[in-house]
Amino acid sequence: MFVFRKKDLKKLYDEDLLDSINLLKADWDQAQQTQAAIAEVDDQIIAQTELAKQKYEFMYRQARKRNIKNNHIQAGVYDY
Repeated sequence: MFVFRKKDLKKLYDEDLLDSINLLKADWDQAQQTQAAIAEVDDQIIAQTELAKQKYEFMYRQARKRNIKNNHIQAGVYDY
């Protein structure tokens, strides 16, 4: 049986959070590119792009609350 220390678990969850943030940023970027590439943008495409943005922003705020600092989060996306 493995025994994890509190710091080990925090580090593990922080890394998972950063991975999720990076995936959500890629999804948001792809949604923006799709929206820009389509000639007739409908409400569903706009909603999907906004949803991807909101998911990314939520996770980004969670990382900020947890004081996660490293070079994994793209700098310059949001400056608080």
